[in-house]
Amino acid sequence: MTPRLLAVPLMCLALCLASPALAQGSSDAAFEDLARQWAHVNYEIKNPKAEAVAARELAAQAEAAGRKWPGRAEPLAWEALALLCEADARHNFSSLQLVGKAHTLLEQAARIDPNALGPGVIYANIGSLYSELPGFPVSFGDARKAKIYLDKALAANPSGLDSNYFYGDYLYRQGQPSKAIEALEKALQAPARPGRPLADSGRKWEANQLLDKIRRKEKLSDAEDSRRKPA
Repeated sequence: MTPRLLAVPLMCLALCLASPALAQGSSDAAFEDLARQWAHVNYEIKNPKAEAVAARELAAQAEAAGRKWPGRAEPLAWEALALLCEADARHNFSSLQLVGKAHTLLEQAARIDPNALGPGVIYANIGSLYSELPGFPVSFGDARKAKIYLDKALAANPSGLDSNYFYGDYLYRQGQPSKAIEALEKALQAPARPGRPLADSGRKWEANQLLDKIRRKEKLSDAEDSRRKPA
C-alpha cells in the first residue's frame, strides 16, 4: 500500500491543475468545487502535514479563481478558509501570519457580499477569529468585535449551522456554558445545506464535540459543588 504522505504531491497537483470548472470558465461550478475541496481538506485529511500542503494548494486555486472572476466574494472567502486550514494544521509561529491574511480576505469578501457562502457564514467566520485568537500584542483577538460579527451572522441566519456553532463557541469562551449549550443544540438542528453534506456533517461533529466537553465540565463542577456543601 502506498503511504499516505507519498500521495500528497499527486493530490496537490490535482487540486491545482485538474479543476475542470475553473478551466471551463463556469464561476458557480468553480466555487462549488472550492467548497467541496475545502470540506475534504478540513474534515477528511487527518495527517497535519498532508492537510497543510493540500490547504496551501487549495488557497492557490482559490486565488486563481479570484483573478479569473475579480469582484466576486467567493474566491476571497474560500482562499481565506483554506489558509485557516493550513494555519491550524501547521500550528506554529507562521500560523499567525496565515490567520492575519485570512482575516483580511474575509473582511474584503464581507464588503463585497457577506452572504456569498450562505447567509451569515462569512460574518460567523470573522467573529470566530476575533473570539478564538489572543489579543494585542500577540494577535487581533477581541471579544467585543467577536460579538458584533456573530450578532450579524445570527441576524442573517438565526437557525444557521455556522452562526450558531461559532456563537456557542464564543459563549463557552466567555464563561456562559448554559447559553453555549443552547446555541450548540440549535446548531445541531440546523437544516441541511444543498450540496454541502460533508461540511454539514463535519461542523455538526465539531458542535457535538464541544457540547460533550461543556457537559463534562458542568458535571464535574456540579459534583465539586455538592462535595463542598455542609452535611
